[in-house]
Amino acid sequence: MNNREFGNKGEDLACEYLIKNGYKILERNKHFSKFCEVDIIASDKNTVVFVEVKTRKNSDFGSPLEAITKSKYNNIKTGVLSYIEENKIKKYRIDAIGITFSPELKIEHLKNI
Repeated sequence: MNNREFGNKGEDLACEYLIKNGYKILERNKHFSKFCEVDIIASDKNTVVFVEVKTRKNSDFGSPLEAITKSKYNNIKTGVLSYIEENKIKKYRIDAIGITFSPELKIEHLKNI
């Protein structure tokens, strides 16, 4: 399995997790520029939620959430601001989901990062 397929598997699990928790998936892999892609755009009640997903085989090199750098966050924020302006979104937030497969499947959801 290559990195892209592995990442897609993590995003699939994140979508399943969100749906089980009452979210509705609106879009996946929304590209805003060559530097900005939002993995999942979902709705949670009356809030649009932009979700960054990081997936790791194990935690040998730390939590997957630690891979969200300041520059990565700023790129996401740029895309989010463009999306909310285009779509006249009033209520939104940015979340992160970290998925680790081994030694057991672990899903961490941080809201409003």
